[in-house]
Amino acid sequence: QVQLVESGGGLAQAGDSLKLSCAASGRTFSNYAMGWFRQAPGKERDCVAAISWGGGTTYYRDSVKGRFTISRDNAKNTVVLQMNSLKPEDTAVYYCAATQIYSSARYYYTREVDYWGQGTQVTVSS
Repeated sequence: QVQLVESGGGLAQAGDSLKLSCAASGRTFSNYAMGWFRQAPGKERDCVAAISWGGGTTYYRDSVKGRFTISRDNAKNTVVLQMNSLKPEDTAVYYCAATQIYSSARYYYTREVDYWGQGTQVTVSS
């Protein structure tokens, strides 16, 4: 089992920055590729960013490229999503996710996720 706990969500204005953190406990963190998903009201949960086991490769969906940065610290069992230049369309519940299906970073489908965090709300006003 892997337990994931997100923190750092909240209210922001367009153009602001927020940093989401995910603390992992349980099985060996470095054995999992990690991802951040988001789910807006009435929409499906979707992969926003991902990072490989060792942190050497990353994936970003087109709408966040150049604005969001994913990173991990395997010594501290944490993964961070730095979100800059926020837009109202970034409003969603953000979930941390862990998967062993792939070691590399890529778009992950929800069915490929082994463990989920509880989610943290991000609201961006215009």
